[in-house]
Amino acid sequence: MDAKFSPEYNPLFERLESLDSVDVLDTTLRDGEQAPGISLSPEQKADIARALDAAAVPYIEAGSACTGEGERRTISRVTDLGLDATITSFARGVQSDVDLALECGVDGVNLVVPASDRHIEGKVGTTRDGVVERTVELVDYATDHGLWVEVIGEDGSRADLDFLVELLGGALEAGADRVCYADTVGHAGPDEAAEAVSRLAELGPTSTHTHDDLGLGMANTLASVAAGADLVHTTVNGVGERAGNVALEEVAIAFDHSYGVETVDTTQLYDLAGLVSRYTGVPLPPNKAVIGENAFAHESGIHTDGTLKDERMYEPYSPEKVGRERRLVLGKHTGRAGARAALAEHDVEVSGANLEEVVSRVKELADRGKRVTDADLLAITEDVRGTERERRVELLDLTAASGGATPTASVRLRVDDDERVASGVGSGPVDAAVSAVREALGSAADAQLDSYHVDAITGGTDAVVTVEVTMSRGDRTVTVARSDADITRASVVAMVDALDRLLVAGSEPVPADD
Repeated sequence: MDAKFSPEYNPLFERLESLDSVDVLDTTLRDGEQAPGISLSPEQKADIARALDAAAVPYIEAGSACTGEGERRTISRVTDLGLDATITSFARGVQSDVDLALECGVDGVNLVVPASDRHIEGKVGTTRDGVVERTVELVDYATDHGLWVEVIGEDGSRADLDFLVELLGGALEAGADRVCYADTVGHAGPDEAAEAVSRLAELGPTSTHTHDDLGLGMANTLASVAAGADLVHTTVNGVGERAGNVALEEVAIAFDHSYGVETVDTTQLYDLAGLVSRYTGVPLPPNKAVIGENAFAHESGIHTDGTLKDERMYEPYSPEKVGRERRLVLGKHTGRAGARAALAEHDVEVSGANLEEVVSRVKELADRGKRVTDADLLAITEDVRGTERERRVELLDLTAASGGATPTASVRLRVDDDERVASGVGSGPVDAAVSAVREALGSAADAQLDSYHVDAITGGTDAVVTVEVTMSRGDRTVTVARSDADITRASVVAMVDALDRLLVAGSEPVPADD
């Protein structure tokens, strides 16, 4: 190993290499929900808590009991799940917050007290001595009531470091289980974080809570752990106030891949990310590390060819490590190897001049600004080969209404040689129409909707929406995109076309359910 990367010259590397594991406290349900526009229902919080527990996250901050009665019911809903994780509530530096947390049946509290003079004097209107005295009293009170206690020095990255050490050292002496360095406004750099945490870690168990306002959330987390922190605060997908918190998935894979340090079950990360994205309404950027759509997607002919020869050629770790699959994307950079592999996934073999023509048409379609889906590739291939595919399922008519209390829809389908009519209800017109399609197809509609994206909307009075769906049935998966001025029609046509592709010619008939 080159000398400049050896432990002798790189204390960060040395410390992290020596660790076996680092704990995680996930605060998606509290700090994540504080992001503008996010409001999670009790059932949604319960679902996310279950998913976090399934990923072996050891600490879950379920909310802030002082927020109100509705939040307390939600926290109680989580505590009643009987999860393996330690469930905590955020609590300000007042006894009533601790009492409210106790009412919710939590295992512990994240007791937040002001650490910087800006917060001590300007926000709370007290003194440094007053904060220390009050913190010691509250720690004593909470521990006497059987709570696990973590004391967080709010705005710690802008606090006088000697006072931060005095404040959190006093909390540990009073019986707190651990203290936390909080870069509340994402102010610090890695050197500042490391210096503060190293001082605190000498006193007792220390956590780190970082924000991403400077894009340094992950760097500050690594620096904190290198300096002695043994627990990291995260949120799923990095959701949170302003630029968000350090992301659970990035922390988990960075420690695992770069240093061999265990945090959580990484195979659960992708499903967890999708769940939180759906519930919060915050879409995942396609280029986001670990869980973005493009993280394991390959379009370039050179990259695709290399990946097909060696799966690790253009990937730092396998997609399976984070619960994902590799995707070969079709576009202007597609080469023969990529097109051949994509067709093989649909049991279609093309070679020679036909393959060259397929690749040429894929590039031509992509050059017009269109995203090339599986359905496009298969249609191009059928045209090049001069073959016609007999459709199994086709949408003949669709009616949807959402003006009443319950959205309803009816569809008329041609299924093989039959026409079928069915109706359905749902949470919206799209949901109702999909229910009607499933009713018409019966057991043949057992395909799973893996993803649903409203891909693009044009402006003006003639606005057109493009809906892209990915569906799977058994070991077959297909992606279809369709455009229409009506989002319901675009959605249903895309799903029907996907089902038609999945019900391949020559397969079992599609019987009508009794």
